[in-house]
Amino acid sequence: MAAVAVATRWWLLLMLSTAELGVAPATQPPNILLLLMDDMGWGDLGVYGEPSRETPNLDRMAAEGMLFPNFYTANPLCSPSRAALLTGRLPIRSGFYTTNGHARNAHRLCCSAAYTPQEIVGGILDSELLLPALLKGAGYASKIVGKWHLGHRPQFHPLKHGFDEWFGSPNCHFGPYDNKARPNIPVYRDQEMVGRFYEEFPINLKTGEANLTQIYLQEALEFIQRQQAAHRPFFLYWAVDATHAPVYASKPFLGTSQRGRYGDAIRELDDSIGRILRLLRDLGIAENTFVFFTSDNGAALISAPRQGSTAPRALQVSHQLGSIMDLFTTSLSLAGLEPPRDRAIDGLDLLPAMLQGRLTDRPIFYYRGNTLMAVTLGQYKAHFWTWTNSWEEFKRGIDFCPGQNVSGVTTHSQEEHTKLPLIFHLGRDPGERFPLSIASIEYLDALRRITPVVQQHQEALVPGQPQLNVCNRAVMNWAPPGCEKLGKCLTPPESVPEKCSWPH
Repeated sequence: MAAVAVATRWWLLLMLSTAELGVAPATQPPNILLLLMDDMGWGDLGVYGEPSRETPNLDRMAAEGMLFPNFYTANPLCSPSRAALLTGRLPIRSGFYTTNGHARNAHRLCCSAAYTPQEIVGGILDSELLLPALLKGAGYASKIVGKWHLGHRPQFHPLKHGFDEWFGSPNCHFGPYDNKARPNIPVYRDQEMVGRFYEEFPINLKTGEANLTQIYLQEALEFIQRQQAAHRPFFLYWAVDATHAPVYASKPFLGTSQRGRYGDAIRELDDSIGRILRLLRDLGIAENTFVFFTSDNGAALISAPRQGSTAPRALQVSHQLGSIMDLFTTSLSLAGLEPPRDRAIDGLDLLPAMLQGRLTDRPIFYYRGNTLMAVTLGQYKAHFWTWTNSWEEFKRGIDFCPGQNVSGVTTHSQEEHTKLPLIFHLGRDPGERFPLSIASIEYLDALRRITPVVQQHQEALVPGQPQLNVCNRAVMNWAPPGCEKLGKCLTPPESVPEKCSWPH
């Protein structure tokens, strides 16, 4: 994964038509569109100033939106995950964690998933209820476009967990792939692969040219058009990864940004989002579509623009504390559904905060593996363990916080602070660079508030079954379903299950 913002904030901008979603009845439940990007930073949006030349569509959404400055997903220490978005539960509740070694970074499989190894044996549990499966109860059609990352073997396929359609890949596109030690990544259409990433979906690694984002865009546009023609509400999970290594863009966008290939990819993503939003307006369903734009590094938007309106509304701000898990519960609420009652759901319904300005006091817990790393409560965040990545990785040039290292905070060895946690005031210090003095009255008052909240949480926590402990080279993408039709089946090696190694 590219550098993760040390500010430990995942900013979420929400822009929705409150009149339509909050008051005026619709003929069917609102459509729900989640746009997930990897490794986009807050600086990629010109939120507070004039719209930038490179991201006019995202900047317009920001200027017309509601800002949630207290949202979290990724930081250099610990994180809720992308699995949490689809289940509404902490990773340790839904099983996406490791127990082989202290505080292993299991969230990377589920969140940005930059380090998803193909040899992982596990995936999403059959017992987990994912958002698309629950939305079927309100008549929704669901599609995932892009990265899945919750298991690539047949039993973990997204169509077995509520999605009706899928176009994309199950892993990140990191090479090199020689089809001997590590097979190339397949690209799926629904149940079967339709090619491999560097082959049928070519990338020119020298120039950074690839057409996959344009294919992802067309998949989204066609799905929306089909569901509108059928008068059926839809859930579209558009999880593209053009800003991931290797960074790529299609030919019309190459060389158009002053920021190089990364900027080219951002411009293409911005253009794609603009085309999706224009289609919603052209079809007359923008007023009844709830759109989330999110990034794991610090940018997210929600848009349901007023039909025919060209005058931007003033930027609104909500200080509700939230996380990516809340998108699960909020989406169910939009669809008129209740969350499951047979399990603990960690996600909060954000509609009261969005539509009525009602704030809910709640903590946010951050796990790395099965270890509670940090908690946020109000304006305070307490870190019980610190660890970015190992010294071995750091010395090889793998730095999650380039230029933003803080002594004693962004550590490369696992440092315990459970008795006297590092506490930051996020309002004064959103970058978490200056911990409060443990001798200060403010520190002691914050600790008195945080301690019983953590104790209550840990006493009530029933961890799920770990899913990321076992690796086996034989389960990699050697012979995915459909490979025989393409002549692309590879012979897997002997099955040798072993405990996974997690260097970060």
